[in-house]
Amino acid sequence: MIRKILFVSALALLSNSAPEARPFTARDLVTLERVSAPRLSPDGRRLIYVQRSVDYAANKASYAIYETTPQGGEARRLTAAGSNATSPRWSPDGKSIYFLSNRGGSSQVWRLDATGEARPVTALPVDVDSFVLSADGQRLAFAADVDPACDTLKCSAEHASARAASKASGTLYTQLFVRHWDTWRDGTRAALFVARLGSSGAVTDEPVRVSRGLEADVPTKPFGDDSEYAFSPDGRTVYFTARLAGSAEAWSTNLDLYAVASDGSGAPRLLTAANTATDTSPVPSADGRRLYYLAMKKPQHEADRLGLMELDLATMKSREVAPQWDHSAGALSLSSDGRSAYVLADDDGVRPLFSVSLQSGQVTRLAAGGNITDYSIAGGTTVVVRDSLTRPADLYRVDGGGTTFAVTRVNAERLAGIEMGEAEEFRFAGWNGDTVRGYVVKPVGFEPGKKYPVAFLIHGGPQGSWLDDFHYRWNPQTYAGAGFAVVAIDFHGSTGYGQAFTDAISGHWGDRPLEDLQKGWAAAQDRFPFLAGDRACALGASYGGYMVYWMAGVWSKPWKCFVDHDGVFDTRFMYYATDELWFEETENAGTQFEQPAHYEQFNPLNHVADWSVPMLVVQGARDYRVTPDQGVAAFTALQRRGIPSQFLHFPDENHWVLKPQNSVQWHDAVEAWLKRWTTP
Repeated sequence: MIRKILFVSALALLSNSAPEARPFTARDLVTLERVSAPRLSPDGRRLIYVQRSVDYAANKASYAIYETTPQGGEARRLTAAGSNATSPRWSPDGKSIYFLSNRGGSSQVWRLDATGEARPVTALPVDVDSFVLSADGQRLAFAADVDPACDTLKCSAEHASARAASKASGTLYTQLFVRHWDTWRDGTRAALFVARLGSSGAVTDEPVRVSRGLEADVPTKPFGDDSEYAFSPDGRTVYFTARLAGSAEAWSTNLDLYAVASDGSGAPRLLTAANTATDTSPVPSADGRRLYYLAMKKPQHEADRLGLMELDLATMKSREVAPQWDHSAGALSLSSDGRSAYVLADDDGVRPLFSVSLQSGQVTRLAAGGNITDYSIAGGTTVVVRDSLTRPADLYRVDGGGTTFAVTRVNAERLAGIEMGEAEEFRFAGWNGDTVRGYVVKPVGFEPGKKYPVAFLIHGGPQGSWLDDFHYRWNPQTYAGAGFAVVAIDFHGSTGYGQAFTDAISGHWGDRPLEDLQKGWAAAQDRFPFLAGDRACALGASYGGYMVYWMAGVWSKPWKCFVDHDGVFDTRFMYYATDELWFEETENAGTQFEQPAHYEQFNPLNHVADWSVPMLVVQGARDYRVTPDQGVAAFTALQRRGIPSQFLHFPDENHWVLKPQNSVQWHDAVEAWLKRWTTP
């Protein structure tokens, strides 16, 4: 089966008469405007959102809040230039907008009202990382990193200043984590506070730390946000997510939900003790009687299916709302009438918006096509953020039948005269005879009858997916613009095809996905005759990087070159050097010292003697998920074997390459490497 993905020339948005089109480049990618965080006013008539812009010369991005209507039209910038503004939220009466900004020198909450003048809501001695307003607008819950030994925010700030001024630089650790994602732990914790807003609308009294007594980050690190805590409708209770730390933090995924009085008068109360896997994203019902949330069932697992749960707060009995729906839910919210929940979920190569009946569990797709990353629903209006393989993200209004209408076209001018490669989906029988999906993107300027070199992309995760999306790091259009055809396969382990398909990779990193990749490569060449199978390179990052190292030893024959970004070279050492041990222990059915054979079964290190294909290795020095030694070791192996190789090192990047000029450097190096080995 082949499904063509709709292609629309960006230029057609502006004019029917077009100058000669040019290919999409990495510099285009990094300088695109990006929209996010849509928020409809309570009556659904006004729409605010965040827009990210890049100053390429300064090598940084800035964020501002804009306002428009769900019907579209000209957008108006609400926040001043020279500072960042994010996380916009409407006041309950729709008359004010709250947001985070660093305009005063630190990250604080600000309020913009009808006068058009922004005023500070908080002026705290520590940065505010995220916040939530109570339904009556009288309380503010917020998260901030503090010293657990301190009783006041001022004390935390003073301790931080003292550490910075100290000439002794050592830190003594007694338990894991010592580092997490891209940061060494400094003894502080993310903590949750509640403050009352005074008559002026600002916080004047010392906020109450409602997560006190828990050795945990609230919200969780490194990516927890305001979706992990919420007020009850009456504002008297705060529900939040936390994983108790202690010595087991690095190998536990037991996130739990807690309830605590918003005035800090009692200790946090554990609500989900019965489940030793992840419980997160609390959303109380409008009547305050029930709490909805997302939960996994498997302990020590980060890619188990997140089911939609309901907790009766009187009886403390919980139930799964739609147990038959084999999708992992995210971005949970409730309808205004309390009858439905809204969620996003990967679904067969796309990410739609769904509604779930809270009574029957019936699931309805509300908006589909491409990749929906966020949404807002209010006053009978629905707005989503959506992108696709051929279009970067914009805001769209969704009507009752699922039809979408563009609200913004933030990159119309930037994309004028740029041509994107056409994308087609295909399917084939992979491991175990299961249907596996892949897609091919044609090079820009495609001419029938010609053969084109190929970039064979392998996604990370490994529990991820090649969606119909406009990825801002691994984007097929950058390769298509450079004259390459692109092939990408959603091998076993990918999300959106049911939990059994996702789970199939655990313990099988080197066989089942490899079989899918091999069969997918054969199927693509059979169905798309323009693919030059003798001029192809394979590229991957993270798990995709692991697979590149693995293929270098066990499936090197088809490839002219490899590109490996932050990949796992030695699965044995990976266990002892990575930050989140639960991932390694789940994927290998135990610790390395308990199950050494599991870690050696698919270890790329053991096949270096069979390496022969030229390889570019890329590594970020601040990557503590797949540590820098993995990349250095692989490059050492290549050099010692006498294999043509290069090593691109970024001292200021983590597992990703985020800085604009670093991203362009990355793409330039990769493109040059591919062309070096695929040019006849």
